Amino acid sequence: MNCKKKGSAGERELASLLTEAGFPAHRNDQRDVGGYDNPDISAEGLEGYHFEVKRVERLNIGEAMHQAEHDAAGRVPLVAHRRNRQPWLVTMHLTDWLRLLRGGGGRP
Repeated sequence: MNCKKKGSAGERELASLLTEAGFPAHRNDQRDVGGYDNPDISAEGLEGYHFEVKRVERLNIGEAMHQAEHDAAGRVPLVAHRRNRQPWLVTMHLTDWLRLLRGGGGRP
């Protein structure tokens, strides 16, 4: 499977998992729009988050987070990622995670 197909499959997989969890989700078209203000995934109830999805064996998390931050347009940037035969992980800034735990949701 080539990288582009693997990435698209990862986006579909994550959208399906979010939908099953009660957050109806879909992939966003990236061909003509690009990344800025256009997350890889959009999910109802999670509009305040910018999803950058990576389905790779070797992830440069700093680079991926930088991309999410750059494209977030005021949303909370996060990177959802997984390797083959591994569970999904989410990386986000500690301050955003603490705000989420306190019930504050997205950024002020």
